[in-house]
Amino acid sequence: MVLSPWLVLLLAVPILLLGEGCVRRVACLRRFNIPAPVVGGLLVCVAVLACNVSGLGQLAFGSRVNDAWWTWLVCAEPEWAARPARPINTLFMVGFFVCVGLNATWSLVRTGGVQLIIFWFVASVFGVLQNVVGVGVSTAMGESALLGVMCGSVTLTGGHSTAQAFAEPFAQAGLQGAAVIGVAAATFGLIAGALLGGPVATRLIEKHRLRSTEAGAPGAGSVDTATAAAGAEAGLFTLLRALAGQGRRLIAPVLIVLLCVKGGAWAGYLLQKAGLIFPVSMGGMLVGVIVRNLHDAAGGRLIDSDVIDGIGAVLLSLFLVITMAGLNLVELAATALPMLVILIVQIVLMGVFALTVTFRAMGRDYDAAVMAAGHCGFALGATSNAMATMLTVVQRHGPARRAFLIVPPTGALLIDVTNGFMLTGLLTWLK
Repeated sequence: MVLSPWLVLLLAVPILLLGEGCVRRVACLRRFNIPAPVVGGLLVCVAVLACNVSGLGQLAFGSRVNDAWWTWLVCAEPEWAARPARPINTLFMVGFFVCVGLNATWSLVRTGGVQLIIFWFVASVFGVLQNVVGVGVSTAMGESALLGVMCGSVTLTGGHSTAQAFAEPFAQAGLQGAAVIGVAAATFGLIAGALLGGPVATRLIEKHRLRSTEAGAPGAGSVDTATAAAGAEAGLFTLLRALAGQGRRLIAPVLIVLLCVKGGAWAGYLLQKAGLIFPVSMGGMLVGVIVRNLHDAAGGRLIDSDVIDGIGAVLLSLFLVITMAGLNLVELAATALPMLVILIVQIVLMGVFALTVTFRAMGRDYDAAVMAAGHCGFALGATSNAMATMLTVVQRHGPARRAFLIVPPTGALLIDVTNGFMLTGLLTWLK
């Protein structure tokens, strides 16, 4: 039985609160900065999996809706007129990236410009390394090299969307069940990426005794100092109370976020028509960057970074809990042993790479530790995982705005360009 995606949306807050309760009560989850949405969503995944394998019934959550009132904000009108089905969590995802863009002031862009190129290069090198290791492990076990690539940058750095895009070419090249393998590997990576980033950041921060040097530490990712002091344990209700405390001052930021979401839909649509790979989330972020800097240049006072941080934290929590709760772990249960071996090796590789290469290349400071956590998130799963993990870290340890400027465009856009060219070349070679 396929359950309505609206049910997942309805249950999002209770699932999130369940995750927060677990994080408060389980010391290891709290110490390693495991995001509450991930914990709550995984508990639901496990419950659905238990139901499916026990014979009580086959359950799955739907993920897409085509209701015009819900999809209008995330679609340009030419697309929207055809009533396209969109993932129900798209609005929350795009809204979060808009918030990231609205906090990308010119001073931060100027500060992070060179590091953005460095981080892109580091992420691209790791994508190549994922495929080299994947092919090596796969062939060592007597399996097809195509399996190694599919369990490499296709599904890990690329995620579900890249896995789906390359499933047919890989099947034509000779990989049986490429679509199922792709979904399962991407799902495995999504979970692993969400769980790995927090421990990596915690290890680096504690080992090197790192601290945020930005004003207001430890208040990043929160709306005010009270929220910051509560940290990751504060949870959804504390954020909502802090936002509500803004009163009428909250109206303008919320409207600006919604307008930028719509503007991002048009930006993505027009750039895609021009032949560019441009996710809708990056369209929202681009519009947010433009709006924020025009606002600042005009001397505006409508956009407060702390308020935008708070809105973004709420949107990200809802997006991630809906995404995690909707995962179908049955596909992992059916995964072959060679595939699992490759993926486990990839997880170990990611942890070592982030602790050493990523951290050192990005400056060996607090921001570098947060970026290392973010790298784990998108190089194994998705940019949303990276953002969730980074947000959890900064709520506990302090601001890292440079990290939030560098990681999103790299994970959501730049690395996809590198990955696409690399995979096309690998397919040609492996044929």
